[in-house]
Amino acid sequence: MSVKCPKCRLVDFPQNKVCGRCGAVLVPISAAKPERKTRVPRMVRRAAVCLTICLSLLIGFYLSLIVSAEKPDIEQKAAIRRAIGTLSAKGFAREAFLLSYATTYRSNDNWLNASVAKENAYAATNFPFEIMTVYPDFFTYPSDDVERAAILLHESKHLEGKNEHDAYKFVWMNRVRLGWTRDKYAASPVWQNVRKQTRDNAPELFTCPDKESGDCTE
Repeated sequence: MSVKCPKCRLVDFPQNKVCGRCGAVLVPISAAKPERKTRVPRMVRRAAVCLTICLSLLIGFYLSLIVSAEKPDIEQKAAIRRAIGTLSAKGFAREAFLLSYATTYRSNDNWLNASVAKENAYAATNFPFEIMTVYPDFFTYPSDDVERAAILLHESKHLEGKNEHDAYKFVWMNRVRLGWTRDKYAASPVWQNVRKQTRDNAPELFTCPDKESGDCTE
């Protein structure tokens, strides 16, 4: 049986007791620990490849939504910033932060939004990509930045993953805090439209016959 140096791995004759190269005590090859190469398990490698592919597809999908729509112009960006500033000043810090730092704005439909039939809207959000399309009506119909803030407040709930019911309900329940009240904005088309949509999506708020138009929040 041959012997092997456990230190420098030199194979020597069995009669030798000490390694002629480094002086270490020789051991039989059968007793020497075989070298083991660390191998990544096949399932781990497959999972890593799959994850890489999925991430690449997700990034590509996101970039396609971004590049297929136009950025807002300078005036539109200024109007969006003013509306976000209104939200921040009224105490909606979390929503204002989300709208300021986690949202990418576009001024027209990306390819995904364009492929879906929809009614006229002030804005639309692609969750979870945090892309918000702000349509021309957002800049035309609101009477001031408070109404634009109400629209962005609605969309901020979609950025959080909330549905239409929760978004309309949140805005309607917090309209007084925002300063968006019936006595000041009842004649506004934005007020009338949002009120109608809120009644359709959150009918439980309009079940009080002793209140104005059955609105339990009045």
